[in-house]
Amino acid sequence: MTLLELTQRAQELRATFDELRSKVRVDALKKQLSEARSQYEDPSIWSDQERAVTLARLVQQLEDEIAKVEGIEGALSDLEAAIELLHEAHDEEMFSHATQLAADLEQRIEQFRLLTLFNEPYDKNDAILTLHAGAGGVDAMDWTQMLMRMYLRWAERQGYSVEVVDVSRGEEAGVKSCTIVVKGLYAYGYLRAEKGVHRLVRLSPFDADHRRHTSFALVDVVPDIEDVRIEINPEDLEMETFRSGGAGGQHQNKTESGVRITHKPTGITVTVTEERSQVQNRDRAMKILKARLHQYYEEERKRSIEEIRGNVRSASWGNQIRSYVFHPYNLVKDHRTGYSRGDVDAVMDGDITDFMVKYLKGEKSTDGEDDA
Repeated sequence: MTLLELTQRAQELRATFDELRSKVRVDALKKQLSEARSQYEDPSIWSDQERAVTLARLVQQLEDEIAKVEGIEGALSDLEAAIELLHEAHDEEMFSHATQLAADLEQRIEQFRLLTLFNEPYDKNDAILTLHAGAGGVDAMDWTQMLMRMYLRWAERQGYSVEVVDVSRGEEAGVKSCTIVVKGLYAYGYLRAEKGVHRLVRLSPFDADHRRHTSFALVDVVPDIEDVRIEINPEDLEMETFRSGGAGGQHQNKTESGVRITHKPTGITVTVTEERSQVQNRDRAMKILKARLHQYYEEERKRSIEEIRGNVRSASWGNQIRSYVFHPYNLVKDHRTGYSRGDVDAVMDGDITDFMVKYLKGEKSTDGEDDA
């Protein structure tokens, strides 16, 4: 690389960074950080320990994001200063340092570009992830459990914390449904790419003849919104309590701690079983219900009721957003973007961020073929 080429590259990096910086709205991040710090420094916050821990994590995440931006800004200034000195007098060691700095900045700016994909109002929020077994019987329940593990592993890779608030296990194997709260900056931004039907193709371990089976699971995602303002008429709610089954210990089996709340006008149902007391489960269920209703009404304002219901597709053939094929070959393919990978085991171990990024970038399939 010549000095002229290095100069041009630095100019391109500066232009790219300035464009991305305007989209990320760093000032908004700093304002959010200031508000979070103010709340966290209020001594009364420790009366709600869960809220205090959540705020502490948010402060750290916002500080990290802002530090990334300011770090790139500083490195760009260093590169521009080095190039200015090189134009005055060439120095081989400084030229080598500037070349390496430009290469490092390319990678850092490309990572920074990811933040521009999070442009929805609640992308920075925690996410409420719900999985439901669809068509496929016991295989579908096993598939739902496999997906549950995949998302838990993905959250761990991202450094997010998770709270499993409900698991309804199958009679023979697997999971009928589960609800997980994923906590971390941009958790919803990433996970909104996962909403839809996920299809599994494999040789069934539950089939005595070991035949190939196709199973489906539905993934739903809504942002976890603090202090969401949703007015709910108590007469619109149907509440049930029940004994929490499964590996919950003696307390869960002897008391009706499980809570199921149904919002009758919309049919939205929330079940929470993982807290030890009925009061805790009810409070958590109401919070999740409000988040889901908020999302429902937000979508209602954008499109007709028929279109909203169309987004919640049945978990069956023809509606899948992604296919996971274990037989007769290994392939995971996203049907919205056309992106695919052959390392199914790595995907099932939570290595799925690239699928999310492709979707968030708005990349579309060009082949039009469903070869998975």
